[in-house]
Amino acid sequence: MTPIYRIDDRPPSSSIALQNMLCDVETATIGHIEHLGFVSDDIRPVFPARAVGTALTVAAPGRDGIVIYKAIDLLLPGDVLVISRVDRDDIACVGGGVATAAKAKGAAAIVIDGPCTDIDELVAIGLPVWCRGRSSKTTNRSFPIGGSVNVPIACGATAVLPGYIVLADNEGVFVADATRMADLAMLAIERQRRSTALRAHLSAGRSIFDFQKEPCP
Repeated sequence: MTPIYRIDDRPPSSSIALQNMLCDVETATIGHIEHLGFVSDDIRPVFPARAVGTALTVAAPGRDGIVIYKAIDLLLPGDVLVISRVDRDDIACVGGGVATAAKAKGAAAIVIDGPCTDIDELVAIGLPVWCRGRSSKTTNRSFPIGGSVNVPIACGATAVLPGYIVLADNEGVFVADATRMADLAMLAIERQRRSTALRAHLSAGRSIFDFQKEPCP
């Protein structure tokens, strides 16, 4: 049976203005004001990192590594490659080769709801990768099964649509459409500003219950 690779058209990339707005936003701040859009908390960065970009989604079954490279050929600078391991197996589909190719295309990061491999090489390459652990079992281009690119996927039990904005840092990964992300970014920036003022208030040995009584700086 001939493997079928479904490749849909990609939506527009996120605006530079929105990406700039998100540069200092923390996923944990969004966690105070939103309950949807968080990728599973066992999907962690390989090394401390943060990234913002537009989701290019991949549904990758089994040991087929071909679909990953088909997706890489479509990457634009600032994209985040978001991969759903649809079989939920222990096969690593991202290692040194994939990270090298994705970085060369200008990818901002890779997010996988499965393991990765070549940890030392990933660190040396420097492309941020969020994944669920590591594995010595890997995909291979000699096992064509099929797969899909730029389709709605579930990554870490969270819906990710092509073109969603991805915000990832050491605390986790959050995804949302551009309009919702812009709204949340404005709320998060204000909350972080107030949090900075609160930290200064508390470090002076003052009561948290007096903080709201003071005028905002």
